[in-house]
Amino acid sequence: MGTLQNGPTPGGVRTNLAEVLPLKTPFMIQIFPVYGCNFRCGYCIYALDKSKHGYISDVTFMDIELYKKCIDDMKNFNRPLKMIRFAGIGEPLLHPRIDEMVAYSKQAGVAQSIDIVTNASLLTKSLSDALISAGLTKLRISLEGLSDQDYKRNSKATVNFENMVSQIRYFHEQAKETQVYIKIIDYMVQDLEDRQRFFELFSPICDQISVEHLTPTIKEIDYDTLSGGMKTDKPQNAERLLDSQICPEPFYMMQINADGKVVPCCSMEYPIVMGDTNKQNVERIWNGQNFNQFRLALLDGNQNASRVCEKCNLYIYGMYEEDVLDENAQHLKKLFQALLIRNKR
Repeated sequence: MGTLQNGPTPGGVRTNLAEVLPLKTPFMIQIFPVYGCNFRCGYCIYALDKSKHGYISDVTFMDIELYKKCIDDMKNFNRPLKMIRFAGIGEPLLHPRIDEMVAYSKQAGVAQSIDIVTNASLLTKSLSDALISAGLTKLRISLEGLSDQDYKRNSKATVNFENMVSQIRYFHEQAKETQVYIKIIDYMVQDLEDRQRFFELFSPICDQISVEHLTPTIKEIDYDTLSGGMKTDKPQNAERLLDSQICPEPFYMMQINADGKVVPCCSMEYPIVMGDTNKQNVERIWNGQNFNQFRLALLDGNQNASRVCEKCNLYIYGMYEEDVLDENAQHLKKLFQALLIRNKR
């Protein structure tokens, strides 16, 4: 079991991004399977009324045939992705065919790792068995407290905490190749006693464990009140914020939403819709002129890419030194300009 508190990304060792751009194959594609959640966590967009979410997705559950089409499209990349991650603005385990989705990706061989980000409240023994059998690589569990009362306060949800711990323990015991990563946000375990209890309770039933920092990325949420005055000036998994004017996410990842629309990042407000997998091929969207033109604009600074990018701070809280592109921006601009000219021919 590894402790990642104030350490590296739970996804593993990162590549120096500037050295490998442009990427013909993204490092990661995030699949957003369910626009819905059974929690209302105070730090999340679901703390807000749905009318204040803005445009997210035209459907709630991703159609399984559309999903399979997307996975089949990924076979056109020149190499497997590093990761397919089931996440987004919602709880992936709400999808009634989530195990089938994992299995289809695994059988297709389109990614080295298949991860799910979940609150784990919907885990059952049968679902755990199905996900493990399907070939899930990593289950990333976000805890919202250490008791029934904590969950009621932090997530506005009724949870049998002891049962949930039991279900996580079962998953970990049954998993052979599937890793379990468990994290909690720092403001939920501010007392030393609570933090010690978190590690004592969950270290034996996971492979990696972390206390992550609260990141104030949604302007409508009062994070100071939420955290009880705790400082929110650190990135999610590190100790200092990096100074960068260029968001790296669209250079190494994209997100396929529940309705099949493709967006270039994990932002809660989309800067641009890059394409529609109902009508277009995933690989062609990634390597298309629209996406590369957007990347080129970003290399002049976020403010030149879109109004949303100009005011977004989400990327800063998830950045690592390997992601910083600023010093290489002029060189990278030449590469992307040449790529755009070459693709026009």
